[in-house]
Amino acid sequence: MLRPLHFLTLATLLCGSAALTRDATAVSAVAAPPESGPARLPRVAPESAGMDASRLAMIDDVVQRGIRAQGFPGAAVIVARHGGIVWERGYGTLDWRSSVAVDAERTMYDLASLTKVVATTAAAMVLVDQGKLRLDERVAHYLPTFSGGAKDQVTIRDLLMHRSGLPAGREISKRGAGPESARKAVLATSLVRAPGSEYEYSDLGLDVMGFVIERITHERLDQFVRHAVYTPLGMRSTMFRPAPSLRARIAPTEQPVARGEVHDGSARALGGVAGHAGLFSTAGDLAVFAQLMLDGGVAGSTRLFADSIARAFTKPGPGWRGLGWQTCPGDGSCGQYLSPRAFGHTGFTGTSMWIDPERDLVVIVLTNWIHGRASGGVAPAGVVQDVRSDVVDLASLSIVDGGPERPLPWRLRSELQIGWISGQ
Repeated sequence: MLRPLHFLTLATLLCGSAALTRDATAVSAVAAPPESGPARLPRVAPESAGMDASRLAMIDDVVQRGIRAQGFPGAAVIVARHGGIVWERGYGTLDWRSSVAVDAERTMYDLASLTKVVATTAAAMVLVDQGKLRLDERVAHYLPTFSGGAKDQVTIRDLLMHRSGLPAGREISKRGAGPESARKAVLATSLVRAPGSEYEYSDLGLDVMGFVIERITHERLDQFVRHAVYTPLGMRSTMFRPAPSLRARIAPTEQPVARGEVHDGSARALGGVAGHAGLFSTAGDLAVFAQLMLDGGVAGSTRLFADSIARAFTKPGPGWRGLGWQTCPGDGSCGQYLSPRAFGHTGFTGTSMWIDPERDLVVIVLTNWIHGRASGGVAPAGVVQDVRSDVVDLASLSIVDGGPERPLPWRLRSELQIGWISGQ
């Protein structure tokens, strides 16, 4: 029987509910060259990973229901366990008019708020490991322009846990102004509550976190994560501001936004590189990153950060938030069957990634829900929400090596289709 869903705001549903220092060798000094990085996870038979292939096959029906309801034109899904991909599919097409099929390894999606964990939080984990960033240090220590009044009390931990006191967002773009003007607007934003007192999911807080990373590394955020994280992992299709030559591989978002241009307006105002949004990637690349998290910061012979740091950043805290990461309350896009130690994030464009260390499980669903329907307008958020939840649930319920087989729910969300019709 399905548990009742919590009533969450659209932004929370789509973008997330949203003490360690040590000396370490700089990752750039130990990283393997790009060609030797683990460019993809191996494909394995579900049975070899303790999973039921017939239950995994039900994912096909779930995603196809979403496409038939015009919730999104296509999707990329990867399920991995014990370091191997047990289910990998591209569904539908890049857009409603195109005949180009989605390929889970090649099709690039605008990740939206998954940027917060795959870029900004990942960079923070590397810097904490190197002893260059301290979680309980004041932000103003690293970024003097973020200071004055209560801002002087905001810590790095507050930013990552969305407890800085900054609002969710604000209009930072002005006609004719450039990225530097937008950056100044972010830094000038006043707090709306006392630091550390309450949770409010804040894009601005992760933007400030990105500025801190840039101040410490003396590099743009995109440059640092490229050489410190993506290159050693062989994540060749993960980047901010993808080149025009890659546009044919990119699933478009809303019609006014050019293919390959970030959908989020604030990220565009900041030049396409922001701590809260702007990253593009493939499901295949994200599977490699998720495996890094399961393996405690180690990929092959490359160590990006310590296992203790991975655990600390993904430990459930107040409001089901980790440090940058969202943890799983047993509902929403993480489904109902992941363990309490599961963590991940979602993105407004229709993306999600969930990682369960207790079950050694990774579930990635990428869609361009925000692209709208073939008949016009954006589909109700319930379509992509239910599809993402069902895929995670089916992946979890496909595990058969942990005890008696768990029964399937009497109806999947995508079968009930509650809220799939506008105004329902």
